[in-house]
Amino acid sequence: MFKFIKQYAEKIDGIAIYPVVAQFIFITFFILMLIYVFRMKKAGIDEMKKLPLEQ
Repeated sequence: MFKFIKQYAEKIDGIAIYPVVAQFIFITFFILMLIYVFRMKKAGIDEMKKLPLEQ
């Protein structure tokens, strides 16, 4: 299956930019999530911690 995809992907001009863009999006998302988590208030964390136990 991979050989089939690789065969056609090698023929596309400028395809090398897609992995770079995908990694940039992933790293940006990861950094934004880290900032969000570290800036959360303690009360919000405690509220979310109790959610699975409430009915």
